[in-house]
Order: sequence, then structure tokens, then C-alpha cells
Amino acid sequence: MKATINNFHINLSIPIDISLPLSNTDANPIAWYIEKPEIKPVKFGDWVGKVSEGSSTNFNNIFFNPHGHGTHTECLGHITKEFYSINQCLKQFFFTAELISIEPERIVDDLIITKFQIASALAGKTPEAIVIRTLPNETDKKHKNYSHNNPPYLSEDAAIFIRESGIQHLLIDLPSVDREEDEGKLLAHKAFWNVKNVNNLNADARLHCTITEMIYVEDEVKDGSYILNLQIASFENDASPSKPILYSLE
Repeated sequence: MKATINNFHINLSIPIDISLPLSNTDANPIAWYIEKPEIKPVKFGDWVGKVSEGSSTNFNNIFFNPHGHGTHTECLGHITKEFYSINQCLKQFFFTAELISIEPERIVDDLIITKFQIASALAGKTPEAIVIRTLPNETDKKHKNYSHNNPPYLSEDAAIFIRESGIQHLLIDLPSVDREEDEGKLLAHKAFWNVKNVNNLNADARLHCTITEMIYVEDEVKDGSYILNLQIASFENDASPSKPILYSLE
């Protein structure tokens, strides 16, 4: 099946899934000091919601944290006093996107993605979404426990550059665009969403823009231009598990 989106032709039968699945195993990626997700059958007395134990259906409860348990998309409600929901902020789902690969720079004890690196990789392009694949692109990103590991992150200047380039959606294969331990400053989050005061939201804050973290882009997917389909579950929450899909341009 083929489609035309924003005057670009794509083949919908060849999706490139850049999300990570959620499971209740040790293979599930983890961040922010929490345990792995729980997926358990419901129990009512002697009744267990599991076909292998005599039930007519499998009937599981799932306990997870969208920020710490895999691919998720968040809105500025992640950092504001007032409640904002990703389900209300994200109302369109197809976007032009540019996939770039960057090896973060070592600066003292940190690995940082800089403004210069982002600008060089984009080379003047102004897509609606940017997808950042960090190098080296190790497969352990699919299963890594990032807690207490000080992963790479975006510099504030890089986030400002992305915002000023008109990019509305930022996707990255890290647990956060900010430093793991930054005393709550969240400089890149605030810069991207243009949030100047988390207690009293400024009128020009970017309510419709999103950050998607903990994606994974396989090596065989080449840097370049794509169409992004950014799908979330309909959670009235600051963040939702998500399934971003790229489509190559024909």
C-alpha cells in the first residue's frame, strides 16, 4: 500500500519500527532507578486470568512507568506545575523527519551532543521532526539499565538550536535529553519546549511539541529524510508509551 503525505510518496507496507517493546523480563531497558515492568494475570480468589491455568482468557494487569521502561513520548506537562496531557497536545501524527547519527563529544566526565554537531548533521534542513541516533550504536541500548550510568545528553545550546530551527518533534535513543543528575535544571527540556517558568507557563511555550526518548534505530537504516508516524497510546498523562515508525521516501 502506498500513500502521499506532504507531497512525499511512501510505501506503507515497509515500516521501520524504531520503538523498543515493553516486557516483564530482564531484557527490558530501564532508567531512573526503578525495577522492570510487571505483567501479571488478575486473580480473584482461586480464579487466575491465564488460559494455561484454566481460564477462558488471558487477563493481565500491567504495571510500568512510561519514562523509565522503554520508548515513550512526552509533552511539556512533564516539567510544568499545571497538568498537560500528551493525548491533548499531540493531535497530528505524520511528519517530515531527518535521521542523523552523532557521536557525543567527551567534555570532562560527560558525553554531550552539541549544537555544532546537530547543525552540521542537518546541513540546513528544517524537518518537522529530528531523529538522533547516537554512536556507537550498540545493541545493548535495547536492554540497558541506564540508572547511575550518566548517559550522553543534549547541550542546552543544541536544544535551543533545534527549537529555533522550527523542529517540533525530537526523538533520541537515550533515556533523557538532559543529564541524569542535573539538580533538576532540565535545561534541554526547557529549551526545546521554550518553558521559561514551570510554575507559570509562558504564552509562547511549545504546547504541541514532543520529545520521544529510548528509541532504537538499527544500523542498516541510513541517515537521511523520512516520513515519521508518531503514535501514542491515549493516556491522559504527561507521557505515553509510543511506537514511532519511519517510512522511506520514494
